[in-house]
Amino acid sequence: MIQTVVVTLFQVIVPLSIPVIAGALIARFKELEIKSLLTFTLYYLSPAIIFDTLMTAHVSHEDIFNTLAFSLLNLVLLWAIANGLGRLLRFSASETAGLTLISSFTNSVNYGLPLVLLAFGKLGLDKASVYVICQMVIVNTIGIYFAARSQFSIKNAIKSVFSLPAIYAALLALVLRSFNLSVPVEIATGISMVAQAYSPVVMAILGAQMVTVTRDKQLSKNSGVFWTGMAVRLLISPFVALLCIYILKIEGILQSVLFILACMPVAVNAVILAEKFNASPKIVSKCILWTTIISFFILPFLIVLVK
Repeated sequence: MIQTVVVTLFQVIVPLSIPVIAGALIARFKELEIKSLLTFTLYYLSPAIIFDTLMTAHVSHEDIFNTLAFSLLNLVLLWAIANGLGRLLRFSASETAGLTLISSFTNSVNYGLPLVLLAFGKLGLDKASVYVICQMVIVNTIGIYFAARSQFSIKNAIKSVFSLPAIYAALLALVLRSFNLSVPVEIATGISMVAQAYSPVVMAILGAQMVTVTRDKQLSKNSGVFWTGMAVRLLISPFVALLCIYILKIEGILQSVLFILACMPVAVNAVILAEKFNASPKIVSKCILWTTIISFFILPFLIVLVK
């Protein structure tokens, strides 16, 4: 068991750590504009990898249904747990909102896709692409609601979803596949080249973001919310994911991929929503940092368990 975990650590986590460390070093010693890189990723790399993956993905209608059902059921259960703990521990409204974001949304795009590709190969990436699309929609609709219920607008939520180019890339890929159409080889090759740049770039950005969080000297001292969020994301969420998989009777590689993606650290997008709607952004930032660091040691064990 230990030997298998060590092998997984070197085969999966070590390759991912190289761009993370590079990004962290550049952010530490040079002026690195993370916001511009995030825009570059969101509007250039993300649509490319989503389109390229979906055009060649081996996914069935059953996979799509199971992934959507898993995403929603997992979200509802984690939301209920976060809100229940918030009331039980008498957190403020903003602290409960932050706890909900920490508990419910994982870094399935920036961290999850590269991890799944290394751990489960192209077939795993195919399965993960559907989950990622679901998460993009959920974060930009239900996520906004979680962060700011009083300011929630269905119209603005829908607009935020359709401002994401990856959604259009996914829709285009699905339409082309529905009619058994394909893009010219030259264009497909170019898109594939862009898609291959996704993993090293987003992992470097993740490393830079971790350094940025450590520089923040005004992180909240409310340890109760922080430790509760850490416990839900690292300890409770794996059991919730297993429960969802059991209820939906999901099997095979889809089971493994969904479980790992549901156990990822806190989503980077969570702090963007937290800052925008004052949902304890400092606590959310701190949880992103520490769940990401700890995940490098926990995820190899989980991958070995589900493989």
